[in-house]
Amino acid sequence: MSDGGGPARGSRAEALWGYAFIAPTGLGLAIFYLWPVLQTAYFSFTEWGPFGGHTWTGLANYTRLLGDPEVGRAVLNTLTYTALGLLGIPVAIVFAALLNRPGLRGVSLYRTAFFLPVVTMPVAVAMLWRWLYNGDYGLINQVLAVVGIDGPNWIADPATALYALVVVGIWSSVGYNLIIFLAGMQAIPKELYEAASMDGAGRVRQFFRITLPMVSPTAFFVSIVSVIGSLQLFDLVFVMTGSGKAARANPAYTRLQTVVQLFYERAFVTNDRGYAAAVVIALLVLIAVLTVLQFRLQRRWVHYV
Repeated sequence: MSDGGGPARGSRAEALWGYAFIAPTGLGLAIFYLWPVLQTAYFSFTEWGPFGGHTWTGLANYTRLLGDPEVGRAVLNTLTYTALGLLGIPVAIVFAALLNRPGLRGVSLYRTAFFLPVVTMPVAVAMLWRWLYNGDYGLINQVLAVVGIDGPNWIADPATALYALVVVGIWSSVGYNLIIFLAGMQAIPKELYEAASMDGAGRVRQFFRITLPMVSPTAFFVSIVSVIGSLQLFDLVFVMTGSGKAARANPAYTRLQTVVQLFYERAFVTNDRGYAAAVVIALLVLIAVLTVLQFRLQRRWVHYV
């Protein structure tokens, strides 16, 4: 006779083994991700002294945050950078489509060239572009001088500083996006292109009617990752402009300051850690809201097979 409780005990044993296997990962996520978030949320309701120690202040930091014009400027700069940075997605799609053409020679070389900025240290990228953008001896202005154009000091001019930063962001991320789009395009069945070709559709029509709809799920993933990464922009601005008095001496400082940079200055320069925690929690809420909004909007343009 079979034991009636055998299958139930087997299911419980399998569940216990499953929990045992995911326990290390779950423990790591709880310690290194969830706990810091909870700790930061708690600190956002406190005020820190110059020698450590903190006192509970309730919503004082958030009230101060809502009335701080510097926070508003930082949020606007960050959102502007994020919105303009999304222009890198269609650029990556176009280059991926060009590299996906059959019979193209040197594809591996092109992929490597596009991907090099991704594996380059962000500090090195920022230092390189800081030299290129220099108003006195930068390569860009030297090239413009050859054709009689007096180029500005790109990072110190309020009219060009943020846009110059966007160019660097797109340049450094287009290779990563390109590889992802290329993988998505290579997964599209070739029969679709063959059928479209037999119906008289050219390459441009095939691109808009087949390629774009089929890679829309990939574009959605890339947009999510790009928005989250752009909202956390820090290292590029920090290396190009510095921090503290050096950064504030830049005439374009108000156009370059991001939310994460504001958090850094409040936490480590002025030692206002409670307020800095409130700033970063507000950024977390902003990221969550924009991510949820993207998930809702994707129903209108993402096509799942």
